[in-house]
Amino acid sequence: MLTMPNRGLRRPAVCCLLATGLLLLCMASGSEAFGCPNCKDAVNTADPEGLNVARGYFYSILLMLAMPFTLVGSFGIYVWREMRRQRQSADAVSPPDGGGQGVAPPPTAAVP
Repeated sequence: MLTMPNRGLRRPAVCCLLATGLLLLCMASGSEAFGCPNCKDAVNTADPEGLNVARGYFYSILLMLAMPFTLVGSFGIYVWREMRRQRQSADAVSPPDGGGQGVAPPPTAAVP
């Protein structure tokens, strides 16, 4: 029967507890986080150029969020179409009524 020393079992728990405490300390001691200065200034200003910059940031974020869904969706459609194409080609090769019993295969031409 194998027994593990208690020291080995306590060590990961102590490390996890210490890391959690350190993370909580860092979060509690941090000051308020602000957005990037460019976004903050662009939104706070009322001039049209600043609003255009903010609008540009907005659309670029939307594009970045949509890209993974577009790639996964495109790959999924590609796989679906290829599977459908292979299924149709397999159906075209097999006999339509699944029969074919008693029918001789076509003769093969001898190559001289």
